[in-house]
Amino acid sequence: MDEVTNRLRLLDVRDAPLSLDEVFSAVRDPAAGGIALFVGTVRQVDEGQQVEQLSYSAHPSAVERLRDVAARIADETDVVALAAVHRVGDLSVGDLAVVVAAAAAHRAEAFEAGRRLIDELKAEVPVWKHQTYVDGDAVWVHAD
Repeated sequence: MDEVTNRLRLLDVRDAPLSLDEVFSAVRDPAAGGIALFVGTVRQVDEGQQVEQLSYSAHPSAVERLRDVAARIADETDVVALAAVHRVGDLSVGDLAVVVAAAAAHRAEAFEAGRRLIDELKAEVPVWKHQTYVDGDAVWVHAD
């Protein structure tokens, strides 16, 4: 395995509840002095409307695209390890929708890589949400 691939520890899109411990454990490494962890949850209010639930869906290429994004970030930053898992299926307010982690020798690099990973995942990985509001309205949007 090449150096970049060794830094890609856990990348997945799944329909089961997400685990902070799993993602954190995936990036733990003796070379890492800092780990940045981001957790995206289903919020109660969006665009001024009360959210009842979300349903995430993903294109079959989503894991491959996630791997491409993570590999690019691993190649362009000084990270020790990266991990990201996105949930699909029906979620309720408060459920974990995405967990991203970046480990690096120093905190600045971990924060930078983690921020890039979540931002580029959201911009490039084909995951969409169907958001249902308590008043019965619903909308499809690219996951944010």
